Amino acid sequence: MPDRRKRATIREVAQATGLSPAAVSYALRGIQTSEETQERVRAAAEELGYEAHPIARALASGRTGMVGLLCGSLEDYWQQSLAVGIGRALLARDRYALIVDAVGDPERELALARRLRDQRVDGLIVQPLDPSASLWAELAESLPVVSIGDALAGGNSQGEVVFDNRRGVTLALEHLRALGHRRIAVLTPTLSSTPDRPADVHVNAEAERLALQVDVVVAPQSLAEATETARRMLAEPHRPSAVFCFSDVIAYGVYAATRALGLSVPGDVAVCGYDNHPMSALLTPPLTTVDWDIDGIVDTAVRLVVDVIEERSPVRRVVCEPALRVRESTGLGSAPT
Repeated sequence: MPDRRKRATIREVAQATGLSPAAVSYALRGIQTSEETQERVRAAAEELGYEAHPIARALASGRTGMVGLLCGSLEDYWQQSLAVGIGRALLARDRYALIVDAVGDPERELALARRLRDQRVDGLIVQPLDPSASLWAELAESLPVVSIGDALAGGNSQGEVVFDNRRGVTLALEHLRALGHRRIAVLTPTLSSTPDRPADVHVNAEAERLALQVDVVVAPQSLAEATETARRMLAEPHRPSAVFCFSDVIAYGVYAATRALGLSVPGDVAVCGYDNHPMSALLTPPLTTVDWDIDGIVDTAVRLVVDVIEERSPVRRVVCEPALRVRESTGLGSAPT
């Protein structure tokens, strides 16, 4: 016969610990009680076999235990790693990630953001395709919103893990210029409907400062589509001597295109990425790329959203500083003439 013992109640845990049911509830949620009390209550709950019913817990606390994670495109390998890291970090804090994919479409991104809000997630982490959309300010009025990469319009998000894109772009373009490159293609996933993303704006400013001829080309964060975009660009008679990609997966597409065209990296074209995905060091040749410390980003974003959910912190802005990882894909000598 199956074991049909009755589930232990919160009142039984309260009797075992000498606390009130309310105090036990607070301790199990890790709030308004000391760490010693929380440990004592959790030990008693485990011994009695008590498990909080998720629906009852949500009704009592007004929280679901779910945090929405809105990704711009999960075809991008770096965003896949980000989603894995955030999901695991939330789970370690007794929360669960509800991960959705905007597939590179700003309109879909906004529709999914509304849906996550309507599903009553406790908070939202987003790496926005369209940081200028007015919806973000509206969402921030009803739930904690933490952005990764770019600050959101309205300045009302409860947390920002912002990339110093000006520095990242400068590191990459100065490196290529020092190697003798003067005509550089920049491949970006930014669409014409979202033209004001900081990284793209900085490209134009830095190109003017460094006297570079820069051609900005839209390339999706899909390996197959990025490969086709790069193949068309590199097949032109006056191809650039270097390509700077705003995503390592786009750079992988450039590698594939050079092989299809019989070109060499870096002999015929130098390539620089922007993520430092772990696979980038394993390519032949290994990819020069801008490193944003994904582990630090995960820890910071999750800490911010959990602190705001638990009402433990004011609005905070954390700026991520980049580092250039120079590898063989940009070569060691001058650019071809």
